[in-house]
Amino acid sequence: MTAPDDVTIERLDGDGTRAAVPALVEILRDSVANGASVGFMDWNTPADFEGFWRGIAAEVAAGRILLFVAHDGSGIVGTAQLHPVGKPNQPHRAEIAKVLVHSRARRRGIGEALMRAAEAAALALGRDLLVLDTDEAGAARRLYNRLGWTELGTIPRYALMPDGRDCGSTFFYKQLG
Repeated sequence: MTAPDDVTIERLDGDGTRAAVPALVEILRDSVANGASVGFMDWNTPADFEGFWRGIAAEVAAGRILLFVAHDGSGIVGTAQLHPVGKPNQPHRAEIAKVLVHSRARRRGIGEALMRAAEAAALALGRDLLVLDTDEAGAARRLYNRLGWTELGTIPRYALMPDGRDCGSTFFYKQLG
């Protein structure tokens, strides 16, 4: 599945990320409201989400995170992050984080397009080993399996769902190139 013709994937710089904060806040709010275990709880506020994205903008501006967004006719509808590992003994590795698609835009290939953009950017940086984790019961798990990621296993009770229930996290890796 590829992204629809009306969707474009863009890598944002620090200024672009700061400008996109309102849309990114809405995507994160929507994800949490729809039960995604992405580091936030039901009781988190828009100010919490904004603080998170402002922190990401600073990391993007500093070159420590690459941020990708998906645009359609309504604006930004998805996002994904690539975190190149900064340790001297891991110059070949990066982590994928916060692959989020707004509920109004799901099941259109946007998550896959974001993942492919992040994978291509990783390879361009010489990062040929990627890792990620996801909610053990979420739809993203199926996406990563379909995209050729290797499932390592699930750690029970690794995190919480937004409503406070336990959530296992399933870990994946992918060797690129």
